Amino acid sequence: MENLKKENWPNFLVIGAAKCGTTSLYHYLKSHPEVYMSPIKEPNYFSSDINPENFSQQYKDIERRKRLNLDAYVKGDMKREVWGYFVRERHHYTGLFKNVSNEKAIGEISNSYLFSKEAAINIKNTLPSVKLIAILRNPVERMYSHYMANLRDGKTYKPFRQEVEEDYHQPVKGWYTTHCYVEMGLYYEQIKRFLDIFPKEQIRIYLYDDLKNYPETLLKDVSLFLGIDAGFKFNTALKFNEAKVPKNEKLLYWLSASGLKKNIFRLMPDSKKEKLKSLFFKKEKAKPLSDEDKFWAAGFYKNEIAGLQELTGRNLSSWLPHMQTVK
Repeated sequence: MENLKKENWPNFLVIGAAKCGTTSLYHYLKSHPEVYMSPIKEPNYFSSDINPENFSQQYKDIERRKRLNLDAYVKGDMKREVWGYFVRERHHYTGLFKNVSNEKAIGEISNSYLFSKEAAINIKNTLPSVKLIAILRNPVERMYSHYMANLRDGKTYKPFRQEVEEDYHQPVKGWYTTHCYVEMGLYYEQIKRFLDIFPKEQIRIYLYDDLKNYPETLLKDVSLFLGIDAGFKFNTALKFNEAKVPKNEKLLYWLSASGLKKNIFRLMPDSKKEKLKSLFFKKEKAKPLSDEDKFWAAGFYKNEIAGLQELTGRNLSSWLPHMQTVK
């Protein structure tokens, strides 16, 4: 990474993990008057080993449909939020923070940083004093949430176990090359890369269950860590990025793959979008993962949890019952 000049850079990063509540954290932090968040959630700047040229055709199509002229976006007012992009040029990345005024905490969230093998050292070389936040979730629950999000987004129509097994056995795997349902939950090595090179006092590791069950407590601790007003009242009643259950998985998959779904929603007035969603999705929430599938999925992680618990100093006993059932 290049040497710093007189540019705006973040002083904190949320490094992941994916499907662990980072979307909610992004919106909560953005609502705080002393926080500036990048208008692109997940600019992925430091993940230099993740190359869009290696993405699967499905993900290449998704990126292409975003139709973002990054140069024009950064030169503009950036009022429109963009959900994920691969920012590669330094001036584009620092441009995301050009609107910083007197905010104390300047940050961005890129879930790929935890997964990437190069992001940790890139961050260290560029922002050695940056504060880092990670949120970890029971990897079996994370896997199922990831699958349900892909079902909602029309990225798959296959049953859970078939989808995960086929993805896991792909000969070439990687971020957006495959879905990495299993690999994104292998936190031990991911967290270790950061703990090996950053002082512990620069890193906070939270659990998804804390964000879900005690959001006010977690956000107060985050605020203290970032040096912002810890008395600010976040609206934690708001929910973000919730999974929806398709009425017809194969139809939604076809509409998404063809690009019709995105075009339909782009052309539809905002006032009509919720009604349109009701045509595609059921009202009821997703069914929980069966015990049989929980035990099967836990087999991928039975050697992970104890090491991660020792590494992080976090009590992960709530993740262990499923692990103990797997022989």
